[in-house]
Amino acid sequence: MAEKACKNCHWIVDGKVCPVCNESSFSNDWRGYAIIIDPERSQIAERMKVDTPGRYALRVR
Repeated sequence: MAEKACKNCHWIVDGKVCPVCNESSFSNDWRGYAIIIDPERSQIAERMKVDTPGRYALRVR
């Protein structure tokens, strides 16, 4: 099964509902991969506007 990315928050999702934003709109068409461990100190997390540690897609269509 291919991983899907949430269209709202870009979280890489395994289930049917995104655990971060509680949306169910996903895409199979995504590019890039970022793992955010410490969002408070991460410049990437700041730029992506992420405040929850986890796996994120960089671009979602």
